[in-house]
Amino acid sequence: MTFQHVAIIGLGLLGGSIGLAVQEHLPDVKTSGYDADPEVRERARHRGLAATIADDPAEAVRGADLVILCVPVGAMESAAKAIAPGLDPQAVVSDVGSSKVSVSESLARALPGQTVIPAHPVAGTEQSGPDAGFANLFHQRWCIITPTEGTPRAKLTALKNFWRDLGSTVEVMDSEHHDLVLAVTSHIPHLIAYTIVGTASDLEEVTRSEVIKYSAGGFRDFTRIAASDPVMWRDVFLNNREAVLDMLDRFLTDLAMMREAIKAGDGETMFDQFSKTRAIRRRIIEHGQDDARPDFGRHDHD
Repeated sequence: MTFQHVAIIGLGLLGGSIGLAVQEHLPDVKTSGYDADPEVRERARHRGLAATIADDPAEAVRGADLVILCVPVGAMESAAKAIAPGLDPQAVVSDVGSSKVSVSESLARALPGQTVIPAHPVAGTEQSGPDAGFANLFHQRWCIITPTEGTPRAKLTALKNFWRDLGSTVEVMDSEHHDLVLAVTSHIPHLIAYTIVGTASDLEEVTRSEVIKYSAGGFRDFTRIAASDPVMWRDVFLNNREAVLDMLDRFLTDLAMMREAIKAGDGETMFDQFSKTRAIRRRIIEHGQDDARPDFGRHDHD
C-alpha cells in the first residue's frame, strides 16, 4: 500500500518541512494541514506548507490515510482527541515526537482501535514556527519508527517507504530503547546546553555583554542548541523523565570523575577521555551525520 493523502497537524519546523517535502518528492500525494494558532495557519497558507489548510482539526484529517501529529509531546493526546471525529478508521496515525513511550500511551488512550505507528525523524534546527520549514530537512537523516507488536505489516512498510521517499534512512526499534538512545544523544546534550548558557548568563563576575562578545566556538554552539523551542523541550523532559534521569546520573558520575582528575592534576585520565571522545567525533563524520569542514562549514555557507 501507499499513502494518497497526508494530513499534518502542527505546522512548525517539522510539520511544515513534511508538507514541503511531500510536495517536492511525492507530488501526486494530497496534503492537508492544521495548526491551533490562527496566525500560523495564515502563514502556512502563504507559504503553501500544504495544499489545503483547514480551520478545524477534524476537517484537516478527513479522507487522509496518513495523519502525522507534529505537536509537542505533551499535547499529543489532546491533538489526537481533536482529530478523532474526522479520522478514517483505516488511517495510520503517526507523529514526530522525540519521546516514544509516552506518545504511544497517549495516542492509544485517545484513539482506541486506530492504527498508531509512532515515529521520530531525527532532524531539526534551533528554529521553530511556520517559516522555519524546508523540503530537504530530512535528507540523509534518520527516522526511527517504533511500532507495537500488533502493527499491520503493510501499514508499517508504507510508513517506512514514506519516510524514505522524503530522504530519510529508516530504523525500526522498540519505544523503550528509542527513549534511552535519544536521552544520550539528544536530550541530555540539550539539558546541558540550556544549563551552561543559563549559568553564563547569571554570572555576577562576568557581564552578559562579555559573555556574548567573547563567546568562543564551544559556547556559541551551546547557544545554538539552547535556542531551541522551550515548549517542545519542556515536554520532552517531562515525558522522557526516567530515561533522562538515568542518563543524567551516569553523566554526573563521569563529570565528577573529570572534576577529580582536574583537582588532582591527573593529565593521563583527561588525555584518555579526550582521545576517546575525539574518535567518536570522527565516526560521526564518517557516517555522514555532520560536516568535517572547519567551523562545520559555516563560513562556506555564509
